[in-house]
Amino acid sequence: MTAISATSGPFSLTPQAASPREQLRGAAQAFEAIFLRQLLASARASDFGGDDLLGGPGIEQFEAMRDEQFADIASQQGMFGLAEAIERQLAAFVGDST
Repeated sequence: MTAISATSGPFSLTPQAASPREQLRGAAQAFEAIFLRQLLASARASDFGGDDLLGGPGIEQFEAMRDEQFADIASQQGMFGLAEAIERQLAAFVGDST
């Protein structure tokens, strides 16, 4: 079995050769992805009284994985702009302006 590290995946908060600004960008994108996952989970949790024919733990796991993938892609591509806004606001506190 392969071990999963805290830095595996699309975001790495502390890359070895990254500038402080790149680290800030990665952290902002990771925050946006977490925010989007929570947003999607909350939206999916609402119940409109529907009768789920295909519900169950298998479909719930699939939906969670799908939401996670969507959130990662959306934050990397800047679809919602939250990461960009966070980066822009916090850039004043980072010495590297690249």
